[in-house]
Amino acid sequence: MRTYDVLCMGRSSIDLYSNDIGAPFEDITSFAALVGGCPTNISVGTRRLGCKSALLTGVGEDHVGRFILHFLNREGVETKFTPVKPGRRTSAVLLGIQPPETFPITFYRDNCADIALDIDDAAAAPLVDTRLLLISGTGLSADPSRAATLYAAETASSSGTEVVLDIDYRPTAWPDVRAFGISVRTALPLCDIAIGTEDEIKAATGAATDEEAVQILLRGVRKAVVYKRGADGSRVYTRDGQIFDAAPFKITVLNTLGAGDAFASGFLYAHLQGWGWQKSARMGNATGAIVVTRQGCANDMPTLDEAMNFIEAQGGF
Repeated sequence: MRTYDVLCMGRSSIDLYSNDIGAPFEDITSFAALVGGCPTNISVGTRRLGCKSALLTGVGEDHVGRFILHFLNREGVETKFTPVKPGRRTSAVLLGIQPPETFPITFYRDNCADIALDIDDAAAAPLVDTRLLLISGTGLSADPSRAATLYAAETASSSGTEVVLDIDYRPTAWPDVRAFGISVRTALPLCDIAIGTEDEIKAATGAATDEEAVQILLRGVRKAVVYKRGADGSRVYTRDGQIFDAAPFKITVLNTLGAGDAFASGFLYAHLQGWGWQKSARMGNATGAIVVTRQGCANDMPTLDEAMNFIEAQGGF
């Protein structure tokens, strides 16, 4: 029996999200202080659904880092593997909210703490004492985080821990999309599952179409590619040639940021429960849909009761 269900590795941030819904960015008068970052969001999302979740990120020796850790500890996410990086800053994100399609976002990640995660940090984490390791594309954007991420995936994989890659393409983190693609494709053989949107899977492969991109990814991973299709739901492609479609849910969009991490949280929870590819993807659609109707990311992840009630209200699985 392993201690943890999920270990998430990668970026974290304070998210400052506009309180002036619909206002252009230059007219914003106040922001809500929330918590974000793809792996951090997923650690909270899976924890709220009932998983034993741990997080390996890096924070600065600053008030922002303490803000993030305080929130995570209150949520019950295990943070003892997260190092404080002296001389580094905890990263920040500013976001405007103009639904349904405009969400201007600015990242502050110069000298950020999570990209300073190194192999020693990864070696101290429970890579062989968790059922599933989640890594992200942003963690591959620079060393020492790149080497630490690959080390973590290799170590986890060799011990029988399932490895999931959230492609997590953030153009500002990369000088060239081709560099992003090379880094992701290098990591794929260490991964059982890859998860991404159309833009992400194309960026990861250089493919012109989504179908071509999926096939390239599928040749790299060991089990499956999970394709997040937004308003069209999601689709799972397996290495043995099966395809599973999961229908979307009807919602009114407030903020699309964080929806993908909420999807991953629901999908991973269901996958660890052994629900199968289609039902797991449908669970991901539900948790993603719920967060789309809310302001934030980590702070607004649904509980298991909320997710199940939402699914039942819209016709079930």
